[in-house]
Amino acid sequence: MADGAGETTILVPGKLHPHAVDRIRERFRLLTLERADPSLLTDEMKGIVSGIASSTVISAAFIDALPNLQIIANFGVGYDAVDAKHAGKKGVMVTNTPDVLTDEVADTAIGLLINTVRELPRAEKYLREGRWKAEGPYPLTRASLRGRSVGIFGLGRIGRAIAHRIEGFGLPVSYHNRREVQDVSYTYYPTLLALAEAVDTLICVAPGGAGTEKAVNADVLRALGPNGVFINVGRGSAVDEEALIEALRNDTILAAGLDVFASEPNVPEALLACGNACLLPHVASASVPTRQAMADLVVDNLVSWFTRGSALTPVPETAHVGAKS
Repeated sequence: MADGAGETTILVPGKLHPHAVDRIRERFRLLTLERADPSLLTDEMKGIVSGIASSTVISAAFIDALPNLQIIANFGVGYDAVDAKHAGKKGVMVTNTPDVLTDEVADTAIGLLINTVRELPRAEKYLREGRWKAEGPYPLTRASLRGRSVGIFGLGRIGRAIAHRIEGFGLPVSYHNRREVQDVSYTYYPTLLALAEAVDTLICVAPGGAGTEKAVNADVLRALGPNGVFINVGRGSAVDEEALIEALRNDTILAAGLDVFASEPNVPEALLACGNACLLPHVASASVPTRQAMADLVVDNLVSWFTRGSALTPVPETAHVGAKS
């Protein structure tokens, strides 16, 4: 562990929230890099970098290129862009930013669900184009929240916050997780397909990574049925986008609301063309107060690590990592 945080060098590869950058500059020695590419590191950088603060991909190769690296502070609750398993093996702490964005993302998920079911963005567009005056009332929406049953894929912090809000609408909640959660009364389904067969509204809050890659596939969407609604505020990689596009085109499901995509910011043209899709540019946590709180937690993790030898929010893969003397 460094004697003083001010003598410690923190590398910021790529873009990072400016509030985090300002606080790092005040507290540490700051280095920046265009991107997290080992070939861009100078020998001097390799020797002095003790920490990374980032919201970009941090590969095993990049970790290996920094022999004195102690901690990677990730901006975001999802940290699949960081090879945390490799970091753990190398004795490098990885942190994320849970809790501070939970309510914001849960609020957005509910807003996206309502917008998708009741077509509110399309209704506003109808009004703004003068069609209400010229053509009469907006057509009745095919769907309603009334009578729906909701399944949540990923009952972590955010999933539970969404479930709590869904309860406020008087709708039943079920879920699928890697393992059953003991302190909730919601119905648990051991497979995602079984959950989809039991509900007509599926909200994905699942993390990224190999374990969830294209988990929401053609079979899952078919199981939701023609009244089915799919909402995703988790990771775009958890969805087979081609299967989703086909399901929307063919009315295999009724509608989808998406805040995340497989290759952001690239959204398939075929998906943009689906009138029954409500699409947002990954804004679930994108409010000034929430993003500033996330930035603060990134830096607070660095400060805690280099002054007290412990991280505030370590990820499970590196919970065993201790500070180096």
